[in-house]
Amino acid sequence: MDIGVFIPIGNNGWLISTTSPQYMPTFELNKQIVLKAEQYGLDFALSMIKLRGFGGKSEFWDHNLESFTLMAGVAAVTKRIQLYASVAVLTIPPAIVARMASTIDSISGGRFGVNIVSGWAKDEYEQMGLWPGEAHFAKRYDYSTEYVTILRELWEKGSSDFKGDYFQMTDCKLSPRPQADMKIVCAGQSPRGMEFGATYGNYNFTLGKGVNTPTAHTPTNLAMQAAAAKTGRDVGNYVLMMVIADETDEAAMAKWRRYNDGADMGALSWMSGQANADPNAAEGGTAKAISAPEGAINFNMGTLVGSYASIARMLDEVATVPATKGIMLTFDDFLLGMEQFGQHIQPLMKSRQEKLKAVA
Repeated sequence: MDIGVFIPIGNNGWLISTTSPQYMPTFELNKQIVLKAEQYGLDFALSMIKLRGFGGKSEFWDHNLESFTLMAGVAAVTKRIQLYASVAVLTIPPAIVARMASTIDSISGGRFGVNIVSGWAKDEYEQMGLWPGEAHFAKRYDYSTEYVTILRELWEKGSSDFKGDYFQMTDCKLSPRPQADMKIVCAGQSPRGMEFGATYGNYNFTLGKGVNTPTAHTPTNLAMQAAAAKTGRDVGNYVLMMVIADETDEAAMAKWRRYNDGADMGALSWMSGQANADPNAAEGGTAKAISAPEGAINFNMGTLVGSYASIARMLDEVATVPATKGIMLTFDDFLLGMEQFGQHIQPLMKSRQEKLKAVA
């Protein structure tokens, strides 16, 4: 099973709380996290793109780096780990992203891929005059389909004459092309999002659910597997999980309770408003799932809280869910969390023993 890390490109990581670790995003912080991930044999690191924060007392995600330039810097100081940057497709033309990706492919020696963000947080784009109107909610995957088609044509052939509803290419050129097959990552949870990922992605992120319920994402995994079966493509499910670990179950759970006690209600309210702005949003889609009121301080992602042994056991359970290709981890405290994972948790995971032998 693959293991990756969702690096904290925005302040405070993925906990919308005033009592969780508070920190700013810097290149140095993210570099150290990815170097630790590489040291401990993790398979990939991914950075998101976020263009407007949630506010509140914690100023949640009000401070963010940019994904491609960050990963270009990380590519220059790493040697083995696969790297992914995220593009908000409404903000950068596909031909430019194709060239940016080819450049980081050169920097990394073929270790780069792109995460496609179709865009549902209206305020992120409206602030820049880039929101195309309410119709985009229903058509965003049509837009992304054209976008990815152009990326693939440029990467694979070096030219594109694509003509669509949103983009018109006329003998558009790209050279040099990537030296390695450029992987596409998607994160759709709705039926339409899964259809898009099954058709154009190499991997699709699945949201884990609940606290210490490591197999709760089974229905979503199976839905994505069924979508991929219709396209006849091999699309791996990567499950998103937060890890909050300590030496004992009790100490880890005390952290979790403290973070919940400090829930930033102002930031949570802003997130809920964005998620509910789409009148077409499916109940199982990403926007609805991450903003549900229960436990939303961690975007309702699957969260594993416990001792090192308990976390290892639960991560092994995640691996038993059908169609699970890997797990993308977040932590409450990333530098400490990477050390805990590398030194105390991963060595206990049965699902990682072959990977550890290969790294050794």
